[in-house]
Amino acid sequence: MEAKATIEDLEARWAQIEPSPQDNGSVALIARRPAPDQRELLDRATFTAEAGLLGDDWLRRHGDDIEAQITLMNSRVIQLLAGDKSRWAEAGDQLFVDLDISQHNLPPGARLQLGGVVMEISKRPHTGCTKFARRYGGHARKWTATETGERQRRRGVYAFVVQDGEVKVGDRIRKL
Repeated sequence: MEAKATIEDLEARWAQIEPSPQDNGSVALIARRPAPDQRELLDRATFTAEAGLLGDDWLRRHGDDIEAQITLMNSRVIQLLAGDKSRWAEAGDQLFVDLDISQHNLPPGARLQLGGVVMEISKRPHTGCTKFARRYGGHARKWTATETGERQRRRGVYAFVVQDGEVKVGDRIRKL
């Protein structure tokens, strides 16, 4: 996405994109963050209730804040903002999913099955940070933070693991 895109440009482009499914979505990308500003793209990953994504630095950064254990971002949103898939992981999220993650479709407490893992949607809001704005532009951050952007959770959603297991790129995501 070019840095000069305005909120209006982003909104117009977003209106042209077909919505993600409300159920039976899929895992598009898995990114592990082993250390600050480092990303590893994985074909498969193990998630546990104790550690979140194994090998991720969530525990070091957040301690026992279970509400911020895992972040999911809609793959159609990040495609709009980042373009090339090689830039998706810069957002800092661990899972990029083709699923409607809006507040309406997945209220806090909703559960999802991703491969062999069950996660619960957190009540904690996921908002953009200065790193997100630096990587994708200030307009991208503002666009995700509009009232509509927050309802649609364009910046993503926090979740936590309630059943350990493995997730692979391409796995189906099912609402429970």
